[in-house]
Amino acid sequence: MSLETDTATPAAPYTTDEMMSVAAARALRDGQRCFVGIGLPSTAANLARTTHAPDLVLIYESGTLGSKPDRLPASIGDGILAETADAVVSVPEIFNYWLQPGRIDVGFLGAAQIDRFGNINTTVVGDYANPKVRLPGAGGAPEIAASCGEVFVVVRHTRRAFVERVRFVTSLGHGTGRGERAEYGLRGRGPTLVVTDLGVLAPDERGELMLTAVHPGVSVARVRAATGWELRVADEVATTAPPSAAELAALRALAGT
Repeated sequence: MSLETDTATPAAPYTTDEMMSVAAARALRDGQRCFVGIGLPSTAANLARTTHAPDLVLIYESGTLGSKPDRLPASIGDGILAETADAVVSVPEIFNYWLQPGRIDVGFLGAAQIDRFGNINTTVVGDYANPKVRLPGAGGAPEIAASCGEVFVVVRHTRRAFVERVRFVTSLGHGTGRGERAEYGLRGRGPTLVVTDLGVLAPDERGELMLTAVHPGVSVARVRAATGWELRVADEVATTAPPSAAELAALRALAGT
């Protein structure tokens, strides 16, 4: 089957968002310390903890360490995060003692926009002084992107989200691919994985995102059409394994569906 041509397949027993969440969850390893963003990152991280990574330590910006919710939290302030945590500390302690010294392995972030070098915008679309859209803002994402050992990003794949260059950099990825992270003295490696509802991307040696895998039934051509730049493609593009029955059951139990 050619990856360049979409083929007619029976309706999948899972949604594209479920495929994305499962693929993102699989990237997390047991025992890692993960700083979790709310929304899609939280879905993937909690799925990983309830399936293959029971000792994954989930850390939320609100100050909860080792949260183990049995449902998806509505926000970082959801009480279930504190009720199920190993410890609850102040927000300054989370950032000053845990994040900035490099004690967190993985930062898991979402994005409104991401560019070819993994720079993330969650602040504004258009001119900052006269924006088309005012977005939620930074929160702790810039610090997460700067100081975690590496960063995973999960985002739906559209041309509006995947732009050649973000006009506003909320969280630095790999800059322009010219070693800005090292110049700025940032501790972490930046984005090492981007998971979307179409496939998986990873940075090359310069930090430019490259397509490495597509989800079942998705073609390379479709991913390229949904990307706002001339997307590089790996010599061998893998096909993601579909969600297992166990993964879907765990995901749907968390979501209450």
